[in-house]
Amino acid sequence: MKYVAEYRDGTLAREIAARIRQEARPTRDYHLMEFCGGHTHAIFRYGIPDLLPDNVKMIHGPGCPVCVLPISRLDIAIELALRHDVILCSYGDMMRVPGSRKRSLLKARAEGADVRMVYSCMDALALAQDNPEREVVFFAIGFETTTPPTALVIRQAQQLGLTNFTVFCNHVLTPAAISSILDSPDADELGLSIDGFVGPAHVSTVIGSQPYERFARDYNKPIVIAGFEPLDLLQSILMLIRQLNDGRAEVENEFSRAVTRQGNERAIRVVDEVFEVCDTFEWRGLGWVPHSALKIRSAFSQFDAQIRFSVEYRSSAENAACECGAILHGVKSPRDCTLFGEACTPENPLGPCMVSSEGACAAYYSYGRHQVSLIETTSVE
Repeated sequence: MKYVAEYRDGTLAREIAARIRQEARPTRDYHLMEFCGGHTHAIFRYGIPDLLPDNVKMIHGPGCPVCVLPISRLDIAIELALRHDVILCSYGDMMRVPGSRKRSLLKARAEGADVRMVYSCMDALALAQDNPEREVVFFAIGFETTTPPTALVIRQAQQLGLTNFTVFCNHVLTPAAISSILDSPDADELGLSIDGFVGPAHVSTVIGSQPYERFARDYNKPIVIAGFEPLDLLQSILMLIRQLNDGRAEVENEFSRAVTRQGNERAIRVVDEVFEVCDTFEWRGLGWVPHSALKIRSAFSQFDAQIRFSVEYRSSAENAACECGAILHGVKSPRDCTLFGEACTPENPLGPCMVSSEGACAAYYSYGRHQVSLIETTSVE
């Protein structure tokens, strides 16, 4: 398949890995954060840690939308489903994430709430059209990748004159999360050191590479936007090492087959039409981050579930034993959590990082426990 098979060539992978080992200077360490949870899974799926020298260390970032959503926001969704007699529509990953008192949307459904898994926001809109006597709420989460479809659905609901459809908006912004990590006053105390970033792929197809340029300029941190295939990731790591060796801090685009500097301008316009930036938003692991999420503009306020149902936001305590927050911050790895692989497994998840298909704990559990390179033959398909 074009753009897949040619990026999984084992011979080329070993050649790039050899160049990484040759060019990584033994006198220094390279701490590189892959922001995107999809990259974390690809790194372990293809055995990339086994191909890197010991002084090239990959740090897992907060780029998992299910994982960064705090318990308090999930509790609101559960409250909407249980107390307001709505049809609550959610993506599958959110169904099993534990909220306060270990409640989840799946457990709320077992208690009688009408919670339905959907594959897209269009499914939720269709439910509202098919059930005019019921209130339908779409539980919207995600980074910039999933925001344009939500914006289009809200605009379409307005055009259709639907009065029984609302969105519980939890869309968050990638650049603000990177800023929060770099500006963290506790970074040194926590032992967080980041020399450069493997930039997200899907997000960048929407926002482009331009929003990252200030991190290279103001923080002196190189960023290389990378695709999800093993050759993409290995090449991006090599590009970061070369920048660091040269003393450069630039935004480079390894994923040029899908990402441009300006991004998807039509998608950006529709998002700006429907949404505006919040003053602040709570993230799991990062706390309250200014200008880091979106809210529905007043022109579309009739489709805002928080306004229609007057839900109250109450901060909720995280599971004290769960290390998801520190893992999302890049301070710890899943193996540092005493629950990992024992009390917390994909069958019995105690934190979102084990639930989500992009969670670091799920990646470690599925692939990282074995630490065997999958790139051992001519092809890694």
